[in-house]
Amino acid sequence: MAKRREKDLPEVLLGKYEVGRLLGRGTFAKVYEARSLPEGSVVAIKVIDKPKIVGGDLGPRIIREVSAMRRLSDHPHIIKLYEVLANRSKIYLVMEHASGGELLARVARRGRLSEPTALRYFHQLLSALRFCHARGVAHRDVKPQNLLLDRDGNLKVSDFGLAALPEHRREDGLLLTACGTPAYAAPEIARHHAYDGARADAWSCGVILFVLLAGFLPFDDSNLPEMYHRIHRRDYRFPPWFSAASKRLISRLLDPNPETRITIDAVTDLSWFRRANSLGDHLSLLRSAIPRPHPRPLAAAAPPLSAPALNAFDIISLSSGLDLSGLFSSEGSVTNERRFMSTAALEMVVERIEEVSERLGYVFERRKEGGGGKVLGRWGAVMTVEIAEVAPPMLLVMVKLETGSWTEEQRHGDVSWEELKSGLGDLIFAWHKDE
Repeated sequence: MAKRREKDLPEVLLGKYEVGRLLGRGTFAKVYEARSLPEGSVVAIKVIDKPKIVGGDLGPRIIREVSAMRRLSDHPHIIKLYEVLANRSKIYLVMEHASGGELLARVARRGRLSEPTALRYFHQLLSALRFCHARGVAHRDVKPQNLLLDRDGNLKVSDFGLAALPEHRREDGLLLTACGTPAYAAPEIARHHAYDGARADAWSCGVILFVLLAGFLPFDDSNLPEMYHRIHRRDYRFPPWFSAASKRLISRLLDPNPETRITIDAVTDLSWFRRANSLGDHLSLLRSAIPRPHPRPLAAAAPPLSAPALNAFDIISLSSGLDLSGLFSSEGSVTNERRFMSTAALEMVVERIEEVSERLGYVFERRKEGGGGKVLGRWGAVMTVEIAEVAPPMLLVMVKLETGSWTEEQRHGDVSWEELKSGLGDLIFAWHKDE
């Protein structure tokens, strides 16, 4: 592996990765190619200077990116986050390496893509975004620069630094923060009104499909007020080589009214979209991206559970004095969080949480992997449970409660927390309440 590193980056990082050439740099980070010494696989490592993010405006982007990627790590068209490492001065995000580069570079080399090729990437993009939306994540910065390709030419969605997570939404599910790239961002974001993140992502998909087929943007003006006037007038022109079906779809995606704009889910019902199934099995993947309800499995049939081990960055970010989660800006939601330590077996902790949550009026859904899960029910709330191993046999259990349509008396959840704590009983080694 060719070596072109900065002087302050060692040849072998933390004894685990052999660092190679610089792949790119941004405002607050540099990305390097690296080789995992234990497995020999090639990865990408984003190197972030801690002084640039701690106590500044960039911290929320890093936390959002890590939080979103951890929720979305098992989709084939989303860049995987393998682990987060840290030392005194830097944070290292070890990610999947997309060796094919940016999709935008491929479009630039060819001028434009053929409709079958463009539709193949469009399938993969919608598959990834439906997966995100099903898990409460809106990307909010969908653009070709954030769409990468692997060595086989498959799409990989990256850069979740502006993503909105469930805890960033208001009680009505809408968002407020204006963000994204103007040429790709939905017009309702620029109006500083509450907006639906999934519908905003749908607008960006319309711009991207136009760019893939045309080779240029539908709206591109350095004068932003004038550009937004054009957007609201639908003042753009299709090149003559666009098919009638592609023009109809793009017109429905580039609807400046989010209430009448076609949703990503509805796109899958279009005949033009379904016919493209001959290009591969993208449609079945897309439809399977939404998890469906399933009966609670018997304990004997459930796969063995395992809790991920906390690394240095995890432990630092969870400590009371260096809690980076405080850098998040609130978008109207009300969140309560509790943590407790337990020396009981992982299976016993999960089973007890299932039992107690059912008594409290929730339905517990285990994840396919790991000891966490999601519980839905009481007063419209959503409770997420994360379990990690600090050091054998000590488990850290993090329980976060998102309010739904609670009354003011129910909003703080004191009764439910006490009931949960009482139900878990002797499994709790130490209980911590976040204020």
